Amino acid sequence: MDSIKTMEGKAYDAMKAQFGYTNKLSAPRLSKIVLSVGTGSGMKKDRNRNTLVVDRLTKITGQKAALRAAKKSVASFKMREGDPVGVMVTLRGEKMYSFIDKLIKVSFPRTKDFRGIPETNVDALGNMTTGIKEHTIFPEIHDEELKDVFSLAISVVTTAKSKDEALVFFKHLGMPFKK
Repeated sequence: MDSIKTMEGKAYDAMKAQFGYTNKLSAPRLSKIVLSVGTGSGMKKDRNRNTLVVDRLTKITGQKAALRAAKKSVASFKMREGDPVGVMVTLRGEKMYSFIDKLIKVSFPRTKDFRGIPETNVDALGNMTTGIKEHTIFPEIHDEELKDVFSLAISVVTTAKSKDEALVFFKHLGMPFKK
């Protein structure tokens, strides 16, 4: 069973002829992974929600999550500038590789009725953003912690130059796309 880091190196060999790479650095690589959770409306009802989300994201990623504040006031949402409205984590390096490995090989198979990620989640710049409805698919979350379930967005940023290049790269990494 190969790790994602070794599969990334093998992707260069497989994609070299198709895209005309002359150098390993011209092939796509993972740049960073960003996990984000919006807690805007839930923050007014329960002040401890943000600390709960920060704690759970820290368990899932192994890195401290950061609160994000509102950039401007919106009266119709009863939100003031500076109020915490979300939580995010940016992963790079070894934590990024271990997280995407866990996501592909452990978490996606644990998802109920998972049929694959749509190819439309990959944008024209070569990045992929997907939403997860329940954070409970990660093995770090135990059964006694299931009372407050939240969804999160995962953005995988690559150095790919086009959507086609990114799709082939993600398939070489083992990303489960819809058939």
